[in-house]
Amino acid sequence: MEKGLIEIIGLKVSSLIGVPDEERLRPQDLLIDVTIKPSNSLYELDDEIENTVDYFMVYELIKSISCSGERKLIETLAEEIINNIKSNFTVEEVEVRIKKFILPNTKFVSVILKG
Repeated sequence: MEKGLIEIIGLKVSSLIGVPDEERLRPQDLLIDVTIKPSNSLYELDDEIENTVDYFMVYELIKSISCSGERKLIETLAEEIINNIKSNFTVEEVEVRIKKFILPNTKFVSVILKG
């Protein structure tokens, strides 16, 4: 039986990110999607938050990571998010997609990492 997935879609954060120094002078808006495959099944949880991954805590963790420090690459931010979720929650796999609105005449650029 499939264990189920937990998703947080379209989390808007501001981050000091970009390769050129001038890109990191002011925070940029990013949209983050996260898909979590928990170690435990999402079925038969006895309606107890302790039996699952608390997605509010994941949300808070992502916001905290995104707002701290500077990074040149959205790939680096995605990897940090994956590593932090895996170290703080009981999960099998995490996929992170980060959208950045930087290039003219495009909706966005994005990276997708899974770990």
